[in-house]
Amino acid sequence: MTTSSSKNFEIDVAEYIEEAFERCGLELRTGYDLKTAKRSLNLLFADWANRGLNQWTIDQTSITVASGVSEYPAGTLTLSVAASASFTVGETITGGTSAATASITSKPTTTSVATTIPVGTFSNGETITGGTSAATTTVSAVQDLSDVQSTIDILSTVVTRDGTDFAIDRLSRSEFLNIPTKTQTGRPNQFFLDRQITPVLKIWPVPDNNTDIVKFNRLTRIEDADAFTNTVDVPFRFYPCLAAGLAYYLSMKKSPQLMGPLKSVYEEEMLRAMEEDRDRASFKISPPTYKYGA
Repeated sequence: MTTSSSKNFEIDVAEYIEEAFERCGLELRTGYDLKTAKRSLNLLFADWANRGLNQWTIDQTSITVASGVSEYPAGTLTLSVAASASFTVGETITGGTSAATASITSKPTTTSVATTIPVGTFSNGETITGGTSAATTTVSAVQDLSDVQSTIDILSTVVTRDGTDFAIDRLSRSEFLNIPTKTQTGRPNQFFLDRQITPVLKIWPVPDNNTDIVKFNRLTRIEDADAFTNTVDVPFRFYPCLAAGLAYYLSMKKSPQLMGPLKSVYEEEMLRAMEEDRDRASFKISPPTYKYGA
C-alpha cells in the first residue's frame, strides 16, 4: 500500500471560512461573506484566550532589572535611538518634543534602550535627555507596544542572581497593595501582574542591582487571522476545533436553526483539544512501606 509520505497538511484562512459555510449548509458568495467570517474567526481566538492554556502560545521572556525600578512591561519593549552608550540604567529619559517619559531598564545594544512603559508617546526624530546623565540622543523609531499588549497572563516567574534561579511568588492586587514597605530593596521574591491593556509586571522588593534577570512564562494572544491566503497560528491538533468553532459562530448570523448542533460539535472538539493541550509530567507511584511488628 502506498501512502503520501507527507505530514504538512495546512488550511489557510479562506479554506477555514469555506469549510464553516459548508457546515452551515451555505455557499460562500460575496466579499462581505469573507469579511464577516474573518471577523468571527478573530472573535473565536478571543474566546480561546478565555478558556485556559493554549500551550503553543506560551513564551518565555527575560527582563534585566534596573536598580530602584520596580515596574516593568510584561513583554519586550525597546526604544531605538542613535546612540545609547552615554545613558545610565535606571535614569528617566524625557522626550524634547513629546514630553514623554520612561525609565531605562537596560541597554541591549548600542542603538537601543529597554524601558518601562512610557508616560506619553516618544516621537520619531525627537531628542531625548537623561535625567541623571544629561546625555542626549535622537529617537530613530517609535516604540511598539504590541508585544507587551499580546500578554494575556503570566504563568510562572523566577529571578536569576549569580547563575541561580529563585522562584517569585504571585500576589493578588490587594495583597500587593497591602505591602507596607513598597520601597524596600533586595532580591525580588514577589510579583503582581497588573493586567491592563498594556500589562505591567510589578516586583518586590525593589531590585538593588542592574544584573538580576527576571524570567517569566507568559500566555500570549494567538496571531490574528489577516490575509485570506495565510495559514493560522494554530497547531494541527486544533484544526477540527477551529473549523467547528467558526461554523458555530457563523451559524449565529447565517443559520440560527443549526446553532444547537453546531455548538455541541464545537464543544466536543474543544474538550478533546484542551485535553491534549496540557503539560505532562512523569507519574510515579511509591509502594507503601510496612514495619514488621507494627
